Amino acid sequence: MRDDLIIPFQVGDGSVRGRIVRLGAAIDAVLRPHGFSDAVSELLGEAAALTALMGAGLKFDGKLIFQAQGEGDVRLLVADYCSDGALRATASVRGGENARGLAALMGKGHIALTIDQGPDMDRYQGVTPIEGETLEQAAIGYFDQSEQIPTAVRLAVGKITRRGEEAVWRAGGVIAQFMPAEGGTRARGEAVSAPQQDRETWDRAAAFLNSTQADELLDPALSPEELLYRLYHEDGVRVFEARPVRAACGCNASKIAAVLARYSEEELADLAVDGAISVDCEFCRRTYLFDTQGREAAQ
Repeated sequence: MRDDLIIPFQVGDGSVRGRIVRLGAAIDAVLRPHGFSDAVSELLGEAAALTALMGAGLKFDGKLIFQAQGEGDVRLLVADYCSDGALRATASVRGGENARGLAALMGKGHIALTIDQGPDMDRYQGVTPIEGETLEQAAIGYFDQSEQIPTAVRLAVGKITRRGEEAVWRAGGVIAQFMPAEGGTRARGEAVSAPQQDRETWDRAAAFLNSTQADELLDPALSPEELLYRLYHEDGVRVFEARPVRAACGCNASKIAAVLARYSEEELADLAVDGAISVDCEFCRRTYLFDTQGREAAQ
């Protein structure tokens, strides 16, 4: 089984490049603690898979942060991917949750992608309105408006059940982008231009990718390499070294204690219930307990 990894690839002579992600235990560990409805879990899983696909394209150590804010039942989606493969995601939900898909659950809003290269570097952020019915369509719109890179995206999230076992979450996705034949060197926001032959290669690659079915992206018996060959063997497809992905949260007691240390004794006392301060991580849902002095308590 080839799970919890991202594989970069190129089609033909390199004018089409992309990445494929397959998530098993990692996405189950991200989604299960939240206890969201299936509809919200599917959308959050798509956001996590998309963030991993885009974050794996970073050429430096850093973090890609995905945020979507809307006016619907799901007010906020957040996912981030670190260059070491750590992935986490969460959502803020106000109720309802009967519909499925980005537009139905979030309504009007915007998407922001932030590239964080660390405390000594400026952040880059791109913001675009939520457009389209699905997160796939919104992602394509982001790259069209913010980066001007022709892009195709397919995402799938769902549960599978093996005999005698409980259902578990899985996710998969593919992103392909059209780059100039000379290697893609251009200024950010500058539109891509290329010979007609490269354009035809892109048109075929995008059409093949858009034909991908959800069960192909989720099927544990179909490896990512086999799926890429199925899609692109006519033009030739080259895969590169796989990168592992894992569910990981950056929360810890020391960070929370540092925040609590900014409060006065009276403020800490107001935060306490039955003599203890309880702090829940919104990403991993772990609960930390502290005494009224802001010191971690035994659990």
